[in-house]
Amino acid sequence: MLIVSLLGVSLFFAAVLAFVGDRRFAPELNVVASLTSFVISVALALDVYRGGPSVVAGEYFFVDSFSVYLVVLTTFVSATTAYFSKNYMRFERAHGKVSGGKMRFYHAMYQLFIFAMLLALLANNVGILWISMELATLATVLLVSLYRNPSSVEAAWKYFILCGVGIALALFGTILLYFAAEKVVGQGVQGLLWTNLIKINAKLEPRVLALAFIFFMVGYGTKVGLVPLHNWLPDAHSEGPTPVSAVLSGLLLNIALYALIRCKVLVNMAIGGDWAGKIMMGFGLISMVIAALSLYRQKDIKRMFAYSSIEHMGISTFAFGLGGPIATFGGLLHMLMHSLTKSSIFYTAGHASQIYGTQSMAHIRGLIRANPKVGWGLMFGVLAIAGAPPFGLFASEFLIITAAMKTTPVLMPVILFALVVAFAALFRKAQPMVFGDPTHKREDVNFGSLPVYLHMALVLFLGVYIPVFLQNWFLGAVEILK
Repeated sequence: MLIVSLLGVSLFFAAVLAFVGDRRFAPELNVVASLTSFVISVALALDVYRGGPSVVAGEYFFVDSFSVYLVVLTTFVSATTAYFSKNYMRFERAHGKVSGGKMRFYHAMYQLFIFAMLLALLANNVGILWISMELATLATVLLVSLYRNPSSVEAAWKYFILCGVGIALALFGTILLYFAAEKVVGQGVQGLLWTNLIKINAKLEPRVLALAFIFFMVGYGTKVGLVPLHNWLPDAHSEGPTPVSAVLSGLLLNIALYALIRCKVLVNMAIGGDWAGKIMMGFGLISMVIAALSLYRQKDIKRMFAYSSIEHMGISTFAFGLGGPIATFGGLLHMLMHSLTKSSIFYTAGHASQIYGTQSMAHIRGLIRANPKVGWGLMFGVLAIAGAPPFGLFASEFLIITAAMKTTPVLMPVILFALVVAFAALFRKAQPMVFGDPTHKREDVNFGSLPVYLHMALVLFLGVYIPVFLQNWFLGAVEILK
């Protein structure tokens, strides 16, 4: 009932907001919907924490420590983003950037997007996972193009074409996976269930699974934003509304990585060794280096943080590819810290753009004086995302580096180079925006600082101390993924 309720809330409110999403109370209704999903997800997490994994609804849904961890993270960030978007989207409406019809469309698509991500995390069926990823893509394509100006439409089309091709390749990988399972369990839906595939992994044809993983890597890797399949991500982040950028970077990339990790575990169990992990390590390492170097060239504040997302998803992909208890624990922690930090950064970046009427970093100066709450929020966010201690990303990167030093010391110069370059680039770009000589601000904004400072407080707290229940939760997920 918890899983059905969780999925039903987002779908129900998506339908309701399709009709009332332009009313005065619509932003608050969107917040209520997201908060309700979060409360149910916490109840589901407690259920899994006490009783272990479970399969429900005729084996169509499956939840374990790994999936429920991302379910709670998804509902939490979606709730804080919905709260942030109240003031942000009302500002956009007041200044004529969106109409009443677009507001209704935005709220409905927002809840539909959350539904698609939750369905992907809870589906036991590989085919339903693929369908939900496609649904999430279509919902976010429409959200990215919300402003309907030439640049946003172009970004949405690029996103649609590149991710559409990627999802098509992932579908081919799904077909190959079913082809291998069919020879063991026969025709029917049983060959698509994760729970069955894990049980029969030793009987699956290794060469077919190896080929399937190549298609999964390219297909779902496109959605993760891994180089060289990343070109859609900076455009989509910079041209869509800022709340959409926050959930794209903080949530959707995690969902795609979730699918890739599940496939990696299955393929490695069937083939033996760590063939799939090495491929993930390669893509992750390349993404870290290219994204770090690209940070220096950016002039748009949201594009810069989009490239930061590519770098951090590269770090997470590398960690899960590396495998082992320490790297996997570090990868799980890194996904959590990145989601909280990057969504917070986009909140402040969005309001900074509203204050100065531009996303150009050359014209955003002296935020500390123009709006201290926004300025300090951006400064704390940059410190956290750059991996400065004692924020949580420093702890997760330390764990990943420690594991890499033990397992693959030859790669350490490349990893450290990428981290140092990204650290320097972020501070070089952020310092004048926060502390520089103020430029003329165009507007005063009603900055909803609660989600920003709540996220930063969590990132700081978890960088210093990880509660025992969260350690046990992560260790349970490590046992599944190692």
